[in-house]
Amino acid sequence: MASNETVIRFDSVSFDFVFTKPILDDVSFSVRKGSKITIMGQNWAGKSTIFKLITWDLKPKIGNIHIDKESTIATAFQVMQAEDKELTIQAFFNKYFRDKTVFNIDKKIAEVLDAVNLKAPLERIVKSFSGGQQARLLLAAALIQNPDILLLDEPTNNLDKGGIYHLEDFLKEYKKTVIVISHDAEFLNSFTDWVLYLDIHTKVVEQYVGNYYNVVDQIQARIERENMKNAQMAKQAQAKKEQAEVFAHKWWKLRLVAKKMREAAAELEEEMVDVRKEDKTIRAFTIPMQEDLSWELLNISSVSVIIDHEPIIKNVDISLRKGDHMLLSGPNGIGKSTLLESIANGRAIWATIAPGVTVGYYRQDFSNLDFNSTVYEQLMSSAWANITEQELRSTAAWFLINGDLMKSRVGDISEWQKWLVAFCGLVLQKPGLLILDEPTNHINFRHIPVIATALDEFKWAMILVSHVDEFVRQIKIDEYLELDNIKG
Repeated sequence: MASNETVIRFDSVSFDFVFTKPILDDVSFSVRKGSKITIMGQNWAGKSTIFKLITWDLKPKIGNIHIDKESTIATAFQVMQAEDKELTIQAFFNKYFRDKTVFNIDKKIAEVLDAVNLKAPLERIVKSFSGGQQARLLLAAALIQNPDILLLDEPTNNLDKGGIYHLEDFLKEYKKTVIVISHDAEFLNSFTDWVLYLDIHTKVVEQYVGNYYNVVDQIQARIERENMKNAQMAKQAQAKKEQAEVFAHKWWKLRLVAKKMREAAAELEEEMVDVRKEDKTIRAFTIPMQEDLSWELLNISSVSVIIDHEPIIKNVDISLRKGDHMLLSGPNGIGKSTLLESIANGRAIWATIAPGVTVGYYRQDFSNLDFNSTVYEQLMSSAWANITEQELRSTAAWFLINGDLMKSRVGDISEWQKWLVAFCGLVLQKPGLLILDEPTNHINFRHIPVIATALDEFKWAMILVSHVDEFVRQIKIDEYLELDNIKG
């Protein structure tokens, strides 16, 4: 196939779920072989729906989708499936490897693990890996299929800086077609050729040529032009309305002129374009504090660090008191999430939480949510005692959780919506100790300042893991624990 040939084409595609508003309306675009494409758009605009239409997990209600018959497709998903977590590395890759006739699959596994910069014995169980390492396994599972079209859904979630840089280099050298959904601007800018922008309000897809920042500039320039044009039309329409009002009270011939002026004003208003509207951000919020706590909330005397797949105990001397915020850092696989979980669950013999402290724990994989409960039931189970219905729904509204979402099953909603539920649940707990493991995964960058402000102002103790420098810089940090830099 020639490099300028089309591998994917959408022709006037429309899609909606039953009983919901349209997601895509009369969408047309094409993808050339070997191109590197970013899908941008507001939350709920249909980015993941585009992926599911490409892979035929969904079918369009109207229109046609053409996929080159010779092209194979593989998707690197955001989250490891629960059943895959119980597999060994070898069994995991056997599940996704297309060519079952290959005798030495172990060699192929070694190649894809090297491609994602991960070393691991084949008998190791998937769930024993960190969130960042599981993200690399998800990418490797797509690569071992040797796809002609590689779909990446938020691939930088859970990756440390080294993992992100490695992925950037890999994608720059990758010769096949890549389509990426991501909110990571720096990552996208490193390899993007052009952008598909999904507008949640018009339900259409716009195409822009250039890297990520070029496209952001083009979109902003277009918004400014549309605002200027609308302002001019609004001014002209208002002038005609005022003239019509004057003529309407004159003799009958002028009243006819007034009628025509009103019609001209209406036409001008109809020609005003819908300026792109960006996502609603979550509302500014505060995290209520647990009352009547002692001065020292957490003491840590030692931690377990993973070195060459083996745990090593390191002595530390950390005391978190009222208002203390600690940043926990280290590369993927060193034990950050394991440390946080053991503290949150009270299993760490070397970490003592003061009696009576309520722990608010945000897990990056949402595994502490009950996927079988409704959103309403999940929030009620998190809430402080004697909360009223009005208080619950008012707090939920801060996080854009409406009545329809309240009725949804947690397991059926998107990763972004799970984030809303998880963070709303933290607020409803009134925690004395916050433990946050990569809390900016799955969210649009416009929400980051709102979250950072709330955490910066949190008055009790907090432990934070985040690889997003822009986010961390906005939060007061009093203690630093670098797991790869502990002496002794």
